[in-house]
Amino acid sequence: MIQILDKHNCCGCNACVQKCPKQCISMYEDEEGFLYPIVDFDKCIDCHLCEKICPCLNQEESQEPLSCYAAKNTDEEIRKQSSSGGIFTAIAERVIAEGGVVFGACFDNNWQVFHTCVETKQGLAAFRGSKYVQSQLGETFKQTESFLKEGRKVLFSGTPCQISGLNHYLRKKYNNLLTIEIVCHGVPSPKIWREYLESLNLMNIGHISHKDKSTGWRGYSFTIKNIANKVIFTERAGDNKYLMAFVRNLTLRPSCFSCPAKAGKSRADITLADYWGIEHFVPEMDDNKGSSFICGNTQNGKAFIKQLNIQMEQVDYQKSIYYNSCIFKSSNEPVERLQFWSGYKCQGIKVLLSLKRKKQNILKRVIKRLFR
Repeated sequence: MIQILDKHNCCGCNACVQKCPKQCISMYEDEEGFLYPIVDFDKCIDCHLCEKICPCLNQEESQEPLSCYAAKNTDEEIRKQSSSGGIFTAIAERVIAEGGVVFGACFDNNWQVFHTCVETKQGLAAFRGSKYVQSQLGETFKQTESFLKEGRKVLFSGTPCQISGLNHYLRKKYNNLLTIEIVCHGVPSPKIWREYLESLNLMNIGHISHKDKSTGWRGYSFTIKNIANKVIFTERAGDNKYLMAFVRNLTLRPSCFSCPAKAGKSRADITLADYWGIEHFVPEMDDNKGSSFICGNTQNGKAFIKQLNIQMEQVDYQKSIYYNSCIFKSSNEPVERLQFWSGYKCQGIKVLLSLKRKKQNILKRVIKRLFR
């Protein structure tokens, strides 16, 4: 049975909960706000199925993609609404046009993040844009399996560990399944997100953007609008306390420091990421409005990419990941993380609100400009 002795070894994918034949596994929220499985020993029959489908206990070997591209959606409005180049929408629209179902992460009425599915192009709007918080998967693996068995085309998008969790849960390949991993820095605590949002004391929230590109793709902002679509809060990413803690790895899930699914281990058909460094390799596609790095990791993924009506240029994988280490490397666990959470136990969300922007070393700034 699943027993979490080290929290670095659980990514919270919920596969074990959904697979258990006796429904004896449930998720509980720990003191940091992350979900972990707990087993009801009285109901457990020791079938060990939960262990067999765990992506942390059954990691795949690393692998490089079959093809890679710099890409962006030709619809400028879609690209504006997206976190990078708008490629997810292009893929999802094609799946829906084929009568398929699309799974992705969206906000609920309380601005918490969860996975759900849509079957219309209009429904895809909720999936656009980055959500820098771990999403709750609920029973989406079960729902995916049900659609697949009905013969429906399914697109499932998520972080690499979520895709790995789905693939292990299914335990077989389906020709009507297309999976997309969204490259991530790591997943921040839903609890910290809840309390941070409450601390802003904003009313009538209508839209939240963790990555508002109106100030530029490279210099994006954290922005909240009301139901009248008027900006009621905005800060540049480097000044926002929530994002500050995120990029410093203070609020990431412990498993993010030893990710079981990066570097091709998730076995996703397609990898999507920001194409950081595009100005060095495909400068003609760089307009600071957002560009995507897209990889076809399987024959299914490679073939699907070629069918897309998007602007794209084939690029070299090894060169491209130089500025995109999150694709293959886990985030580093900082020594300050323990201090942050110790402070949180005493001060609550005030420990996050008291964070200050780090002064950048002058030499580092010069080097950064030289190699920009």
